[in-house]
Amino acid sequence: MSYKSNIDDAAVDKAVRQVQDGKRSPFEVVVHRYERPLRAWLAVQAPPGVDVEEIAQRTFVAAYSRLQDYAAGTNFGAWLFTIARYQLKTETTRLRRIADYHTRYELNLLEHEQERRQDEPPEHQEMRLDHLHTCLESLGEHVRRFITWRYDECIPLDTMAKRSGRSVAAVKKQLWKLRRKLHDCIESRMIAEGSQS
Repeated sequence: MSYKSNIDDAAVDKAVRQVQDGKRSPFEVVVHRYERPLRAWLAVQAPPGVDVEEIAQRTFVAAYSRLQDYAAGTNFGAWLFTIARYQLKTETTRLRRIADYHTRYELNLLEHEQERRQDEPPEHQEMRLDHLHTCLESLGEHVRRFITWRYDECIPLDTMAKRSGRSVAAVKKQLWKLRRKLHDCIESRMIAEGSQS
């Protein structure tokens, strides 16, 4: 697929000068010239989880707002892609911070739960396993297969998605719901037996 545009550099330079002189509409020329190559570049450069369309849009907004800083006659494409690189780096850093926070939060929850369970008598662990078996049996076969695929057969999420005709995101959500359902089922059974502190 070609990302070439029929808009040449001279037309871009003319449009940029017009925008710098106070006109707005000529910036459309810049967008039409660079939107496809910019999105293609971002799609290759961006790590998973980054919304390429959002970063492209931010890049054009930032370029428009900083257009007075652009030195006419220099390489506009290089200037625009430098802005895109900065926007991508900023977004990647933001997502990494969110992921780090969630990872630390989840690790703290996991540690707390492990400490709590270490204080339980060994027979409670056996009861939990028995309840897990019962709770698994209570799931319908059409959803229990997700647990089997992921935890018994260690099948990757993308393969599970293909097998089930769903997206990877939908499979992740399904697994999360099933784990939550199993957790709640086990805890309610433990409480019913009076073994939960």
